[in-house]
Amino acid sequence: MPALIFDCDGVLADTERFGHLPAFNRTFEEFGVPLHWTEADYAEKVKIGGGKERMTSAITPEIAAALGIADDESRAAAVVQWHRRKTEIYTQLVQSGALPPRPGIRRIVEEADRAGWSLAVASTSAEPAVRAVLEHSVGPVLAERFAVLAGDVVRLKKPAPDIYFAALDALDIAPADAVVIEDSENGLRAARGAGLRTIITVSSYTTEEDFAGAALVVSSLGDPSGARADTLADPYSLTPGDVVTLADVARLLAQPLVEVP
Repeated sequence: MPALIFDCDGVLADTERFGHLPAFNRTFEEFGVPLHWTEADYAEKVKIGGGKERMTSAITPEIAAALGIADDESRAAAVVQWHRRKTEIYTQLVQSGALPPRPGIRRIVEEADRAGWSLAVASTSAEPAVRAVLEHSVGPVLAERFAVLAGDVVRLKKPAPDIYFAALDALDIAPADAVVIEDSENGLRAARGAGLRTIITVSSYTTEEDFAGAALVVSSLGDPSGARADTLADPYSLTPGDVVTLADVARLLAQPLVEVP
């Protein structure tokens, strides 16, 4: 049985700009952390896999001293506490409807479910946040069909391939039987590291990234009555048209991985 594996942030919804960034900043404010990330700041932070890891990267010696978390143990405990609250704020934003699904997500999930494909999400975000975005994007019934691999289920975050190896294990399939939908260079590197063909749907923070090795790069999956899928790179000459269909995805299963120059 073939499988379709989705990243979460930037793929299911445009979560980074409208969800994660405001949630990080509200958390910093609540805990008195002297940080406020601008969109330019966050464009750099999204290159780091994992929310706790992003927070940790911003703790300078001066911030640590001001907050009394100079040693490794207290700093790690503080980050866990901050991240727990950040996940709560983020989940509230998702449930409020502030983060609309990206074009074509529900459509292609419905197609895959009808065709009997396995479905999964593989993300470095916290599991409660991923499940909230998934349910909001595809509805509770379809969300129940997904295997969810998220957060600290693996130690090494993207661009390490570990999360995708975990997804393959959970679905009990070989890499040749799955296609990944990602939005970032780190995600592409992770998926390719696990031997997976990857479609990129570029998102607001990833338009300038290097997607060499992707099987298809599009602006989105597209919807017949909404945003169209603009093709940005098409090494297999799939020519998907205004929408990327499950038939387009299935054609990739017979193709080798794209060679990176």
